[in-house]
Amino acid sequence: MRRKDSQKRLFILLLSLLGLCILTSFYAHDWFVYYYQHIANKTMNRFNTNGHRLIIGLYFALLFFFSNTYGALKIGYLKPVDIFLSQLFALLCVNVISYSQLSLMYGWFMLGGERMIRMTLFQLLFFAAWDYLTNLAYRKIFPPRRLLLVYGEHPIEDILNKFSTRRDKYHVARCMNIREGYEAIQEAVHDYDAIVLWDIPTMDRNELLKYCYSRSIRIYMMPKIPDVIVKGSSQLHLFDTPILLTREYALNIEQRIVKRLIDVCCSLFLLILASPFMLLTAFLIKIYDGGPVLYRQVRCTQNAKEFKILKFRSMRVDAEKDGVARLASKNDSRITPVGRFIRAVRIDELPQLINILKGEMSFIGPRPERPEIIRQYMEQMPEFSFRMKVKAGLAGYAQVYGKYNTTPYDKLKLDLFYIENYSVWLDIKLMLLTAKILFTPDSTEGVDARQVTALRGQTKEREK
Repeated sequence: MRRKDSQKRLFILLLSLLGLCILTSFYAHDWFVYYYQHIANKTMNRFNTNGHRLIIGLYFALLFFFSNTYGALKIGYLKPVDIFLSQLFALLCVNVISYSQLSLMYGWFMLGGERMIRMTLFQLLFFAAWDYLTNLAYRKIFPPRRLLLVYGEHPIEDILNKFSTRRDKYHVARCMNIREGYEAIQEAVHDYDAIVLWDIPTMDRNELLKYCYSRSIRIYMMPKIPDVIVKGSSQLHLFDTPILLTREYALNIEQRIVKRLIDVCCSLFLLILASPFMLLTAFLIKIYDGGPVLYRQVRCTQNAKEFKILKFRSMRVDAEKDGVARLASKNDSRITPVGRFIRAVRIDELPQLINILKGEMSFIGPRPERPEIIRQYMEQMPEFSFRMKVKAGLAGYAQVYGKYNTTPYDKLKLDLFYIENYSVWLDIKLMLLTAKILFTPDSTEGVDARQVTALRGQTKEREK
């Protein structure tokens, strides 16, 4: 199995590098045939071989960086459509940067902007075919892993549904309840490619974890909240005994200063850039039903401090006339046609740039919730308050890696991953990834009528 995994990783690496090299060759062709000729004639400067290598190598390096950041190199790991979208955003970023570089070399706005657009289209057409063929080859060579799912008292339909969305990678061949006995599970696990530990008591989980680890058996484990907190701890080497330190504060003073500078600069830039779209959105909302353009609502940020969040109104004026706070549901009749569009592309969130500029929110952080919904969650999930150790954000870890209808318990774990593993680079990465989720339909999907939101009576059991 280890040899097969090594072959798989090597296969993915070679395919990824080959794909990037072919994409770079499109740029190299246009550089030699068109851009270099114009730059050389304008500036009277000639490049030697090393100069050409530097230009093309820089393009490849940028393409590798953005492709890796967006996940375009994760062949077989992400769905083909996700890989294509990732490469789309990577190419847009790289080609805009490269065109700016060429313009600076030329001395003014470079001629041939339409050529860069045409090159981008050809690159995308190639990558669409490449994405399809590499995914097809991956599936033929590497069949889905056969998994043994070990569960406890809680229902397993939810996790089985999640695995069923990736039948190309996983096949849950058998489910065993922990009550069937430790020895029976030990005997069964050798017949499968990996084991999934799902909501079982910590003591049983630890025993199975050590057993599988000692025998080099692959383990997929759903973390509990303490696991997430410990994962973000610092390692200390004060004595000859390993020590893990979990600090009393989420961000240190240097991180808070840099984060605030990023918030101010990004919010100002985006307010200027998005102002035409914001004016058009305000006009459409007003002419549709004559109601107010903005929707103000009390939300909670760091340390449960309340503030009024600003959003473009996407629902009817009387959406909550009964005074009861509720999440938007799938196909919610309260959402107007204009609102449905601006919610799908997240334009309704743009006025929150003003909240960021005022210091009430951050650009990246856990999404702010309403006080009454927080109280509802905390009745069954006291740990929900942990996500308010930092400022609320316009976008966050749970929005990038989750969905609108991800359960609060899972959103909490995702937000804690962000808080406990915070870095400036993580903020920058999440900013880049946020643009991608605007084009992912299930990221804005409403809560299903059958979905439990507060996970009544289950949360504390999960931490045992």
